[in-house]
Amino acid sequence: MNYHFITIEGNIGAGKTTLAHLLAKHYNGRLILEQFADNPFLPKFYENPKQYAFPLELFFMAERFKQLKELLQQKDLFQAVSISDYLFTKCLLFSKVTLSEDEFRLYQRLFEIMYQQLIQPDIVIYLHAPVSKLQENIKKRKRPYEQNIPDEYLFNIQQTYTHYIKQHNLKTLFIDASNADFLGKEQHLQVVIDALEKEYEQGQHYFTLP
Repeated sequence: MNYHFITIEGNIGAGKTTLAHLLAKHYNGRLILEQFADNPFLPKFYENPKQYAFPLELFFMAERFKQLKELLQQKDLFQAVSISDYLFTKCLLFSKVTLSEDEFRLYQRLFEIMYQQLIQPDIVIYLHAPVSKLQENIKKRKRPYEQNIPDEYLFNIQQTYTHYIKQHNLKTLFIDASNADFLGKEQHLQVVIDALEKEYEQGQHYFTLP
């Protein structure tokens, strides 16, 4: 496996963190997980999106930048691969959905300054699942502030992600996660591992789980 920095992306509830844990264990890699629970604006945002969207997104961006900047600049002699459960660009994608036009323009300027200072992943694993599956997973993990996320919000996030990936021609393993069970079904994880151990050109490469 020739990748040194792998990022797993997808909508809320797609299974990013679970897969990141499993791949890090398989490759003895360094795990980089988003610290979303530390954002004090998250519960407030789900109650009142318009009022709290801007501080929510600023907090997320600052924390993601700090974490990636520190971790990816450290050379670990014992772990040749780093695996993250988020792409820094998700800052821009979520803010495009949540912010007003004026707020987004300001946010974008700050994002571009930070983005230029970060190492970008060698490959992205994108987990795609229908909104009904996302809602099912969200209900299972029982985070109180997530229980009333509208379908429309999840759908808009989904559309924004797929548009960005296709537009920017990222090297992406696009996994249909409609029936994904990476913990319970070893063959689902194996599909991802087998995919990572092949060489690809830029662009999207599609995989379904058995």
